[in-house]
Amino acid sequence: MKQREKFSSRLGFILISAGCAIGLGNVYRFPIITGAYGGAFFVLIYLAFLLLLGLPVMCCELAVGRASQRSIASSFEVLEKPGQKWHLMKYVGVAGNYLLMMFYTCIAGWMLIYFFKYLTGSSILSLTTPEELGAHFGATVGNLPLQLLSTFATILFCFLICSLGLQKGVERITKWMMVALFILIITLAVYSCTLPGAAEGLKFYLVPSIDNIKNAGVITTITAAMGQSFFTLSVGIGSIAIFGSYIGKNRALPGEACTIVALDTSIALLSGLIIFPACFTYAGGVHADAATVGASFLFTTLSSIFNAMPAGRIIGALFFLFMIFAAFSTVIAVFENIMSFWLEMTNLSRRAIALINVALMLVLALPAVFSLNIWEEVLIFGKGFLDLEDFTVSNILLPLGSLMYVLFCTSRYGWGWEKFYAEVNTGSGIKLPKWLRFYMSYILPVIIIIVLIMSVF
Repeated sequence: MKQREKFSSRLGFILISAGCAIGLGNVYRFPIITGAYGGAFFVLIYLAFLLLLGLPVMCCELAVGRASQRSIASSFEVLEKPGQKWHLMKYVGVAGNYLLMMFYTCIAGWMLIYFFKYLTGSSILSLTTPEELGAHFGATVGNLPLQLLSTFATILFCFLICSLGLQKGVERITKWMMVALFILIITLAVYSCTLPGAAEGLKFYLVPSIDNIKNAGVITTITAAMGQSFFTLSVGIGSIAIFGSYIGKNRALPGEACTIVALDTSIALLSGLIIFPACFTYAGGVHADAATVGASFLFTTLSSIFNAMPAGRIIGALFFLFMIFAAFSTVIAVFENIMSFWLEMTNLSRRAIALINVALMLVLALPAVFSLNIWEEVLIFGKGFLDLEDFTVSNILLPLGSLMYVLFCTSRYGWGWEKFYAEVNTGSGIKLPKWLRFYMSYILPVIIIIVLIMSVF
């Protein structure tokens, strides 16, 4: 294996790791389920579970990556004891990363399409109702040549960045992308908070109400918050661990994990500052159903709101530019993980690996693209290919992989608590307290199993 690259700065590690965690779900999914499950109380419960679930699992991933100096393709082999089978986890990780990109690159391509629709002032601006925009969205994703072009552009651009190297490509580009992402979302949030219905929207979002949580159901609200806090960080398939392998031991990992989680959470919270004031100004409140809504929410309800605004074309273009940065930061991060698999297992150069994977990913993405048009009637377990791939990654592989990371780090039949504890606390900064051992060894695995069962059934 060739000499392993390192990040040029701590800032690069933080922003790229946060970029991997920050995805499209932060922007559309979080506000929707917040609206469906009672507003401010849901946010508080969500933040509590983020600390209980997301942070410990992220610490495990980062520790395994840094200690092994490998991706998930070989990290368990480096750390496991002779005769153990933890290395079989690599199949879950490698499959999870590819499967995630099989549908995620397709959805990222939609952001490109809609950005240009608003930028050029196309006929979409004349559509005013979610029903009209829903039909328009259906026609857009049903346009096979357009879908192939946008998906291919996403794959080609993001692998091109990865082919330039960790520092010259991934770190440099993602830094600028994340800075632009924060500037855009803060700008949009400030604008949205000046709308006529902003006060009512912000009250629903930020002021806890017993009535709201009673209407949503206490148990339902808690389970929804638990699920969202777990999945928002994309932990479990090694897409975070890889960045742990690129950093030194001068900083303790709990502090780094806290920073990444804080950045990820800030994007989710800021997205609410955009969506709730806009919904209460132009849509009479929040009407989305968290149980059924998907990414199409962006192209129907939100687009109808943009089209009703006086500066809708500009706001819509800026919003979808922000969505491009959110989507592409995740794609680049996961592609870098895939690149690392190949660098560890072959003697090929980054450019050769990128070329091979551009062709491979384009083929692998076809089922998701086709499921929206020519394979629309093809269903497996009642789901099209795109939805099935999404369900498999989000509801099965992420919690299963997270469970394996936690057990590996805390069990004497794995890497073991002592080695994990020494690695995670090496360096300056916030340390993992010893008293968390019982929680991470016995309680956290049970919670993850519950999440896994709930997610599947």
